[in-house]
Amino acid sequence: MTATPAHPRFSFLTPAYGTEAYLPSTIESVLAQTSPEWELVVVDNGNSDAISAIVESYAHDSRIRLVRQENRGYTGGVMAAAAVAHGDYLCVLDSDDQLMPRYVETVAAFLDADPDLDAVGCDAHLFVDSEERPSGRGYLHSTGTRLPSPRGERLTVADVLGGRVPYYTGAIRRDAWDAVAGYAPGVAGMDESVLIWLRLADRFRVLVIPHRLARYRIRETSLSRDPQKIEEFERCLTRTFEQFAQESGSPAHRAAIQRPLRRLRYHQALRRARWSFLDGDVPAARRFAREAFAYEHSARAAAVVASLAVAPRALSAAYPIKQRLAAAGRRLRPRIQA
Repeated sequence: MTATPAHPRFSFLTPAYGTEAYLPSTIESVLAQTSPEWELVVVDNGNSDAISAIVESYAHDSRIRLVRQENRGYTGGVMAAAAVAHGDYLCVLDSDDQLMPRYVETVAAFLDADPDLDAVGCDAHLFVDSEERPSGRGYLHSTGTRLPSPRGERLTVADVLGGRVPYYTGAIRRDAWDAVAGYAPGVAGMDESVLIWLRLADRFRVLVIPHRLARYRIRETSLSRDPQKIEEFERCLTRTFEQFAQESGSPAHRAAIQRPLRRLRYHQALRRARWSFLDGDVPAARRFAREAFAYEHSARAAAVVASLAVAPRALSAAYPIKQRLAAAGRRLRPRIQA
């Protein structure tokens, strides 16, 4: 039997609900770490016999522990794991994602090089549910922000508001985690993985590094263009920014969130214009296009406004062609990367 270190350096917090098909590979990725300085706390967040059986099949390694409880939601699962974790650093790890083998070793090296660091955030490979190999894109790249230097860069509130949100599986020193209330159950309707980085960047020394130290699963269902899901995500992000500005009490933070909020509303208005247009409601499409242009005087918004005002029929004919070209590009991309 592999024994739990007397005081593990890293505790991985893994709430599990409905992920029986993915959990074994998540556990195996933790077991594959090149450094043994870890423990894994899996929370069976719903009293699932199947989840429990999976975790208990690893009982030969005492570094892997199981907590069972009624379903308390994602944040409740994370916080239940944190409550019993022994590590110096807490790392949230979803039960359908995977670590790269050198996660612990690499993050520990950065922490050893600068003992005053309170948290380290990293990048991750993106991969689609149905594909075993990574897509070639990184998590940080998908946010549209510049990658940090190889030595890492200090994470600021402005960075997070600008889109540089590290992959959620960061290593957070226990006292910093406690100071920002971790994933704080009861803060409903917000993105905890964004809110915690905002809180940490505001009060602690956080380093973000460009190393892809995990594999972030994109489920087929998460690729949906369901309008309700997309708009709910944006409402969640808006509430997150507003919550952070309110609790910080900083006029500078209140002013700083206005730019990303305008950017969110700009993209939302453009998307609503597209959906209205595809539904045949040209007047609504025109209204949303003008709204987008009011938020941001971009060439894209101006072109949509002009096209809807002057030649909506031509735009209708061009849209299917554009979609076919985009689909062809997506089919070719894996072949190019092979």
